[in-house]
Amino acid sequence: MLRREGHNDMRVLRRRTRRQELVPSVDWAMGDPTAQALCEALRRQDWRTARDVLIPVTDPDHHAFCLWAACRVPNVQDWIGEWLDAEPRSTLPLLVRGTHAVDWAWEARGGASASQTSRDQFREFHLRLALAEECLREVAARDPDDTTARAFLVTSARGLQVDRKEAQRRFDEVVARHPWHRLAHVQMLQYRCAKWFGSHEEMFGFARAVAEEAPPGTGLAHLVAMAHLEMWLRLPEGEDDQYLEQPEVLDELHLAADRSVRHAEHGRYPGWPAPHNNFAMCFALGGDRPAAAEQFRIVGDLVTRLPWAYLDGDDPGTPFLQWRNWVTGS
Repeated sequence: MLRREGHNDMRVLRRRTRRQELVPSVDWAMGDPTAQALCEALRRQDWRTARDVLIPVTDPDHHAFCLWAACRVPNVQDWIGEWLDAEPRSTLPLLVRGTHAVDWAWEARGGASASQTSRDQFREFHLRLALAEECLREVAARDPDDTTARAFLVTSARGLQVDRKEAQRRFDEVVARHPWHRLAHVQMLQYRCAKWFGSHEEMFGFARAVAEEAPPGTGLAHLVAMAHLEMWLRLPEGEDDQYLEQPEVLDELHLAADRSVRHAEHGRYPGWPAPHNNFAMCFALGGDRPAAAEQFRIVGDLVTRLPWAYLDGDDPGTPFLQWRNWVTGS
């Protein structure tokens, strides 16, 4: 769901768009050189280099992030069979095919609501998800220590509308192997949102529990910011920004930031710009210009598609730039 413009200061932002400024573009790799190298290899259809890039990546979060970034490389499904045929005993080509097919499925479905999505779109969506599930399940069966395939199965759980017990089982399979897996927690939060299979209460309960328990270096307290943005999305125009401006909401956002992006242990791990972007948007729409400016300063031009696509689904860099200019007075 895309978000309309609706803030008291949006008239200021519109004036600023008239200035000739370079709008930052989304880098799915978020500046991570390993993810960038993997994406480049897949764009060249060079599976040997892709394999050599992935093999040394042993950190579960980094591994999942690289595959998450690679999901956006176009046309991988057209040639990945060559890699599968060349290395049938390896789980890597299956993993690349399966993780890519998850995003490929959502590409077929589109971003519209269910009522505005055609039967053909849904049919292709489920066909591609079935391919993803087949590949990811095989990787999990062949590699008992795998976390990446299992984390992506948490994502596909939403598309396949699996029941709560199965979704929880998939999530538990990941955290049993890596307790604070970033991608798995983000995807489980989405499953628990009211727009999918949960409720506002369940979403916030999950986000707050994780924020309290997770080590600051994981950055997972930013799930609180994600939850507040989900609530903002559900509110009618006029009530949405007022919600984020509430003192109790801002207080909770500051506490979550202190436990993640503002904590001394929160470094620049692969994917680190994502939580900074979430807090930047929350603080900006909530009217806390100094807090938002701090996050924009840290992230530089590393804009992420979400949450800014909630404001402009075609060009998330534009609202990112507009709000950055407003909070910094540029």
